[in-house]
Amino acid sequence: MYAVTNQAITAAETWVRARGIVRYPEPAVEVIDPRFGQYSLGSAAIELLATGGRWCEGPVWFGDTRCLLWSDIPNNRMLRWDEETGAVSVYRQPSNFANGNTRDRQGRLVTCEHGARRVTRTEYDGSLTVLMDSFEGKRLNAPNDVVVKSDGSIWFTDPGYGLLKNYEGAVAPFELPRNVYRIDPVSGEATVVAADFDRPNGLCFSPDEALLYIVDTGASHTPNGPRHIRVFDVVDGGTRLANGRIFVDMTPGVADGIRTDLDGNVWAGAGWGGAGFDGVHCYAPDGVLIGKIHLPEPCSNLCFGGARKNRLFMTGGQSLYSIYVETTGAQWP
Repeated sequence: MYAVTNQAITAAETWVRARGIVRYPEPAVEVIDPRFGQYSLGSAAIELLATGGRWCEGPVWFGDTRCLLWSDIPNNRMLRWDEETGAVSVYRQPSNFANGNTRDRQGRLVTCEHGARRVTRTEYDGSLTVLMDSFEGKRLNAPNDVVVKSDGSIWFTDPGYGLLKNYEGAVAPFELPRNVYRIDPVSGEATVVAADFDRPNGLCFSPDEALLYIVDTGASHTPNGPRHIRVFDVVDGGTRLANGRIFVDMTPGVADGIRTDLDGNVWAGAGWGGAGFDGVHCYAPDGVLIGKIHLPEPCSNLCFGGARKNRLFMTGGQSLYSIYVETTGAQWP
């Protein structure tokens, strides 16, 4: 079963107890622009589903088995939450310090591994297939987050956070620039689709896949570094990026994992910006901040799930949270 540390209980449970009686509408949901009002449910509250991690990341929904998987990077494991019973168990340990996760169009798990410096696919029988671990004869840094396009191509970021500290991987020299890559679904060959990021991080497509949003968290290790989400046009039959521009500046904090809904809104995990910043920030397609979901710890990543893909799952520093929203996540399967 899931081992819970006393420190983690203090961080999450204290917040729950301080809330006292649950009030509706959820006071931690902030409507900043009237457009966000349609997504906020008056009788839906934030739920603490699990706690006891050290740095949780990469939530991915499996509707066919009614469960959510996510990474606990420093503990070198992946965890599983069961929707029917609420039980939490260890899915994989060791996990090679797994970070971001997604599913391909065949429903298979695709994972970024800090420790092994690679992107893998979990087959139906549980075996692992290495999709990419090097580029032009050099090892990848430490792949971070990943998304799969409808044509089967795999897009991932490689900022190398797992090489900086032993806490989330293993200290080692960088062999490659901090790129964003695309793996071709037919040939398996990789190309660099973006090479001008400081620390490329979370990424997601717009619902029609005409746009790709990519987070840059360069400020984490570069003084006055980038704290923004960029957006690109997806061109040349979905194989290349063009016209990169800043979608939103996250100052004073940063974004991390991001997802879109079917209306084209960008839901961004946010943190490191001081009081009132931690949680999820929702941006309309025009880049305007329309709402926030406040959490007691930074939100590292998120995904939609549930039978109607209207339940937002959020990984915090130590915990897993959820809340129902009146929209549908743009993710498949």
